[in-house]
Amino acid sequence: MRRCFSTALPQRRRINIFRKMPHFMKVKDIGEFGLIGRIASALPPPPSHVVVGIGDDVAVLDGLNGDYLLATVDAQVEGVHFRFETTTPYQLGRKVVAINVSDLAAMGGAPLWALVSLILPSDTQVGCVDELYRGMGEEIQKWGGSIVGGNVSKGQSGVAIDFCLLGRVPREKVLLRSGAKKGDVVMVTGTLGDSRAGLELLTRDHGAVSPESRAKVLESHLTPRPRLREGQKLAEMGKVTAMLDVSDGFLGDLHHLCDASGVGAEIYLEKIPVSLACVEVARCSGADPHLWALTGGEDYELLFTVPARCVEEVRNTLAESTGVPCRSVGIVRGGADGIRLKDKDGKILSPSRATKGWDHFVPS
Repeated sequence: MRRCFSTALPQRRRINIFRKMPHFMKVKDIGEFGLIGRIASALPPPPSHVVVGIGDDVAVLDGLNGDYLLATVDAQVEGVHFRFETTTPYQLGRKVVAINVSDLAAMGGAPLWALVSLILPSDTQVGCVDELYRGMGEEIQKWGGSIVGGNVSKGQSGVAIDFCLLGRVPREKVLLRSGAKKGDVVMVTGTLGDSRAGLELLTRDHGAVSPESRAKVLESHLTPRPRLREGQKLAEMGKVTAMLDVSDGFLGDLHHLCDASGVGAEIYLEKIPVSLACVEVARCSGADPHLWALTGGEDYELLFTVPARCVEEVRNTLAESTGVPCRSVGIVRGGADGIRLKDKDGKILSPSRATKGWDHFVPS
């Protein structure tokens, strides 16, 4: 495959290769998740030691004594995920690590080792690379892991970082997105929408926003904090039935959880936790802060379900042990119900296409 796409091939030859392909469907026609499904179906069935494979954010492998091995990978591409006009290399390094640690947090795991593939234009300043790795090194050390290798390659335009993180979790503690049951309560840590508010300030300056609110939402977007300790505590309690982190937007990730569990959900709009900082930025921009909270993405909070009888215990234990609040925002329903939103008057709101989550290849 690598030879087929090599830049050593003449342009005309490469075009002819593509013309001979039997399918002319474009990636944008099937979207990110349709593409993942095709990739999974094209591969041989996974061996028995693969507990969770393609389709989840983290692969779960039965390869450690008494523990599962966790493996996740994420690419950050200049012009798609970040711009150096709005983030520093140091901040980018921290974020690259944090979003991968967040994936492990959602399974109750802990990071071990990381590999980094770095694609750079030849005119990239060496100082940029130094700062990028300073950020990655500090962030992964904070969460107990280390960078142990990687690869560097020349690129034609823009910087790209591919970060692969390995971790571990006790077999009896691992949390998946597929265990939610009808009647469970939907809960979420922290607040939602802050990252989207931070992005707003990076793309459009709103001078009326207070310095405190500005600092809070910019930090949420540029250097998010993964809920690693919180995920481990929730796994330790043994009360959570399903969990993932909020990266594609609350509604999008709720859809992933419901789809994996074969359930639906009813969400109460007035219970969605939104910070005062997010509300302030949204009002200054003429936006709805609850829409940002539901669909903004990159909050990296934990979205999980627990039996109704366990809600108070989970809420109190998490607050006492980590200082992070969690809130009930809805209830799990039967699969046929889909995802429904209710306002404070009990009116059912029509869910938007955002319930399908962020998709790299489908225009928003």
